[in-house]
Amino acid sequence: MKNFVVRAAGAVFLTLIAAGCSSVSAGSSASPGLDGSAWVLSDLPGKDLVPESSSTLQFAAGRASGSDGCNRFGGAYTQDGSALSFGQLATTQMACAPELMEQADAIATALSATRSHRISAGTLELLGADGKATAVYRAQPTQLAGTEWAASGINNGKGGVVSLVAGTAVNLTFGADGRASGSAGCNRYTASYESARDTLKFGTAAATRMMCATAGVMDQEQAFLNALGKVATFRMEGDRLELRGADGALAASFQRVPGSNSE
Repeated sequence: MKNFVVRAAGAVFLTLIAAGCSSVSAGSSASPGLDGSAWVLSDLPGKDLVPESSSTLQFAAGRASGSDGCNRFGGAYTQDGSALSFGQLATTQMACAPELMEQADAIATALSATRSHRISAGTLELLGADGKATAVYRAQPTQLAGTEWAASGINNGKGGVVSLVAGTAVNLTFGADGRASGSAGCNRYTASYESARDTLKFGTAAATRMMCATAGVMDQEQAFLNALGKVATFRMEGDRLELRGADGALAASFQRVPGSNSE
């Protein structure tokens, strides 16, 4: 797991997002609370978003967190009615393509400049001191039914999460009928599932019984099916899905299959 660090302004590896010293009180104090909400970036005024990138923002227990498309960030936020400001948001340390780093810096600037917000029709606008939007987010879908995912990491049952065997694909589709299905890398499988808020439980998976000769594929398949049986919670963030056990250990991570959504 990456450790959180603070990037100096303009540096490639570290970003410090500092809110201004004061918040501007704007609008009614009846604005809905942000706590518990999740959002996906849809617009950075004056800047085109990097294609296929996913930037997110979540609010929970007085903290804001998310991804800038390259690194993860987190820190405190303050909301009073429509007034909104962010404290120092520390980011993970990873270098990405120049266009993603540039976009990440623009997101940092937008969050730093935020003084209020407005929510309308499933859209969150972060507003600067002049009342103009610094960034625009759309509500993050949270329903699993109707979504399809490709695995990017699987818990091998030995205390580690490993990438897939080269040339293989493991996927997971959540049906509206309460059935999950997909390919475990060699065989097709299906299992019942139940989800509520951030909890998720799979029934015993049934799979076909074909043998595959590629080295490591059968072990990977068994590890994946075992991991599904241990899932207790999930977190959907932008185009990423994490399944975790009751102990918080990562069971499997996924990327959304293009064109798949729950809206």
